[in-house]
Amino acid sequence: MWQKGLLDFAWSPPPGWQGRAAAASHACHLPQEQCPHVVLLKVESIHKQDDDKFFTTGQKELYLEACKLMGVVPVSYFIRNMEESYVNLNHHGLGPRGTKAIAIALVSNPAITKLELEDNCIMEEGVLSLVEMLQENYYLQEMNISNNHLGLEGARIISDFFERNSSSIWSLELSGNDFKEDSAALLCQALSTNYRIKKLDLSHNQFSDVGGEHLGQMLAINVGLTSLDLSWNNFHTRGAVALCNGLRLDLSMNGFGNEVALALGEVLRLNSCLVYLDIGGNDIGNEGASKISKGLESNESLRVLKLFLNPINMDGAILLILAIKRNPKSRMEELDISNVLVSEQFMKTLDGVYAIHPQLDVVFKAVQGLSPKKTIFLLTNPMKLIQSYADQHKITIVDFFKSLNPTGTMKMSVDEFQKVMIEQNKVPLNQYQVREVIKKLDEKTGMVNFSFLNTMKP
Repeated sequence: MWQKGLLDFAWSPPPGWQGRAAAASHACHLPQEQCPHVVLLKVESIHKQDDDKFFTTGQKELYLEACKLMGVVPVSYFIRNMEESYVNLNHHGLGPRGTKAIAIALVSNPAITKLELEDNCIMEEGVLSLVEMLQENYYLQEMNISNNHLGLEGARIISDFFERNSSSIWSLELSGNDFKEDSAALLCQALSTNYRIKKLDLSHNQFSDVGGEHLGQMLAINVGLTSLDLSWNNFHTRGAVALCNGLRLDLSMNGFGNEVALALGEVLRLNSCLVYLDIGGNDIGNEGASKISKGLESNESLRVLKLFLNPINMDGAILLILAIKRNPKSRMEELDISNVLVSEQFMKTLDGVYAIHPQLDVVFKAVQGLSPKKTIFLLTNPMKLIQSYADQHKITIVDFFKSLNPTGTMKMSVDEFQKVMIEQNKVPLNQYQVREVIKKLDEKTGMVNFSFLNTMKP
């Protein structure tokens, strides 16, 4: 084990190293013996030498030496958790130099797979150190560098990183980094050919319709992204429509209004890719719900639609569920209208929808106008009723469910399970209670699995 200072070990530089070191030193305006980029290059070269020349040093010693070089105070939390898979350094005031010290230590760290660096004012200098580190570290998979004032230059550095397609990072959070339309153009050009990033958070930036068009064009050809968070930006009709080429979109809190809802309804009618759409908090009322309903009548791909915190009442909610009912090919699994109070008549209508689409779960606020007795009957925990029956008959709750399955196995399709639960008379349940049972047992594959009950409390 090498015991000397970081820059004092017997080290044989590879061909071309001096040129790279000189360039790195010139870039950060520091002598080579003080330049963190040179330290990165040395660490890199160590790991590329033959086994008989391989040097190792403790992670702690490497980090402390990097802090000394950068003139920053070491973060004790980082030292204590360097061997953990998850490290949270949010709000630590690292700055660019503190971030460089962290990056140097991470070059050869095999333990950390998720790193949080939100709100550390790392600036473009800090993000440059991080992307250099990511070219050597193939263990880190998720990183959060939100709220770090990266701006256009930071977007340029990240875009260059995306274009290389050479990192193990698949989840990146870039929320609140002052990205505007020009940043969107850079990021989208790079993401068009990137296949490694699966989950990307660009919320709380300053994109508007031009940025939305760049993002929409990128989504049409990107083969990697499965989740994109664009909430709290400034998209309007043009940008919102352009964006709906993706698979999962969070467009909440963008202030669309009913005009955009009309365009989204048309997108849903024609789109065959979108599976998740969050448009909560966008000032969409019953008029907008009516337009979206037109799209739901023919859409065959959407599974989750979130409309929470929009001024929709029960009239708009009925339009939405009836649209799903009229679409025999609907794949909707969740409709979130959880700020809407519904009536007993709405529940009866919903039962008819559930009969056709048993996979659907409609989330609403509460049922208004019910007598206390009906409320108790409607909302009594169905799992407790089933457990009580099982206890009385000295069987397990799993045995109860298996007895309803003609094959006697631990799994059934959702459709078959709903039918037998309604028809069985051992434990009378209403449609709402049956839906609650399905939610507890649903594998999200169209099947319910009774084995979940072995680890579940009623």
